[in-house]
Amino acid sequence: MTPETPWYGKYGEVPSNLEYPDMTMYECLMRSASDGPETVACEFMGRKMRYSDLIVEVDAMAAALHGLGIRKGDKVLVCLPNSPQALISIYGINRLGAVATMIHPLSAREEIKFYIENSGSKAAIVLDLFYPNFPAVDGSGTLKNIIVTSIKDGLGAGKALLYQIVQGRKDPKPKFDGKVIRWNDVIGIGRRSEPPPIFSAKEDLACILYSGGTTGRSKGVLLSNMNINAAAVQTMTMSESGEVGDTMLAIMPVFHGFGLCICVHMVLYMGRTCILIPKFEPKSYANIVVKNKPNFIVGVPSLFELMLRNKRIGDADLSHLKGVFCGGDTLTADLKKRVDAFLKEHRCRTTVREGYGATECVAASCLAPKSEEKQREGSIGIPFPDTLYKIVRVGTIEAADYGDDGEICISGPSVMMGYVNEPEETAEALKVHGDGIRWLHTGDIGCMDRDGYVYFKHRIKRMIISSGYNIYPNQIENVINSVPFVRSCYAIGIPHPIYSQVVKVFVVLEDGTSPTSETKERIMEVCRDKVFRYALPRQIEFLNELPITKLGKIYHAELEKLCPEIGELHDPFSPRPAQNM
Repeated sequence: MTPETPWYGKYGEVPSNLEYPDMTMYECLMRSASDGPETVACEFMGRKMRYSDLIVEVDAMAAALHGLGIRKGDKVLVCLPNSPQALISIYGINRLGAVATMIHPLSAREEIKFYIENSGSKAAIVLDLFYPNFPAVDGSGTLKNIIVTSIKDGLGAGKALLYQIVQGRKDPKPKFDGKVIRWNDVIGIGRRSEPPPIFSAKEDLACILYSGGTTGRSKGVLLSNMNINAAAVQTMTMSESGEVGDTMLAIMPVFHGFGLCICVHMVLYMGRTCILIPKFEPKSYANIVVKNKPNFIVGVPSLFELMLRNKRIGDADLSHLKGVFCGGDTLTADLKKRVDAFLKEHRCRTTVREGYGATECVAASCLAPKSEEKQREGSIGIPFPDTLYKIVRVGTIEAADYGDDGEICISGPSVMMGYVNEPEETAEALKVHGDGIRWLHTGDIGCMDRDGYVYFKHRIKRMIISSGYNIYPNQIENVINSVPFVRSCYAIGIPHPIYSQVVKVFVVLEDGTSPTSETKERIMEVCRDKVFRYALPRQIEFLNELPITKLGKIYHAELEKLCPEIGELHDPFSPRPAQNM
């Protein structure tokens, strides 16, 4: 049985099938270094690093790790911000055929312990600021060495000295004892050593990315060289790569699929320049864009919302932007219109293009077409070339009809190998259907129209079931977000002894609007007109800001903590809301 592909013919000049390199991640970088050795590979806090210099450092790291006993298939934990050291580590590990296990630098001590044990990492590379959270190398576990670097190691001599004077004296001072080793010592040893052969192949495991999300525990996603290269080639082709010298703002962190693949590997694969931003600060996003003048940017919806609210951006010229992409969370139709208007007002000739993906397929696997005429409101676009999408009825492998909601399933060259030490979870996520194809079950609800345009609705786990009715939080959020004095909102289900669950909505108001019972009632008036009776909010709580994860997504679990008890519920049909609504 051949899967239906109604989106074919919507690509414009982009072919439906692509060619992928028979290379590793390292070999892709080596090719770019050979083709353009003098081209700037990355910028970091004012320092520019050429491809010729980057590949030398990468080879040195590979040689040093080999000297420490790291071999093909070994796991090396990388706990670094976006920096030259992160790039050197990832590609140096890849040259050995070893596996870069990427984790968030701000992970707590117990989280780091879990990542080390779960992956079986033999070495770790960590920024000195985060070293105190690492367990000691005491011979009791798999971890044998910790390589410690500093921000100043990624800077030129002058800026490194300045950093040391201003900040470096405050940084933690690890005890270097042969098991804990300075970055510069490791690189120095590597430069004096013969680089080892390239042990990796395209089918080999290259990286482990930990999915984290907004609700459940982290799972290690196993990604091969082919997975990452395919995602890079597909995204490059769909997004139009630009020209030599073009820059990508790498603010999405490298431990995340968007950061690693789109902001870094895709850029280096093309021989372009990535601007490495070491600290992920959503509130400063607009300022960073204005200061660095990148040609391409990628962000989650909360970043663009904060950009719109940044009054200091003023009349800044954004005409340097050639591509603006959004993923990681739902971009509402209202927010897209506001972002597009903002970009036009600031002389940008492009509009924001929404994409969709998951860590389990590296990054994006679906993107809105470039032509505005081919875009459809509310749609996340069409599947990438060589990527199949199918909507199945929830809890089955049976295809849903066009227009009907169901679980989004994906098949293609970027789909993961599986989860680390999670055979049951892997079997649940990767299933062979009646068509003989292995499909990734994303856990997301969406639909597809007859032309192949995909529409994301919500996570399956976010579905609220009240008195047997399925309630889709995004539908309620869209209604409330349309209220002029509402800045943002988020709906969750809270337990109820009779109805199973009822709807609670957290609302952030625009400046100048007071969080009063009258304000709640005005919101409810809109809801009564546009929301099914069984889906009406039973509680509304005002917040100054919605909590967000380390990646800028709304932190569902933190909002659940704000609902320890059911308390008194508002009757949505009463003329006035209860006082504690």
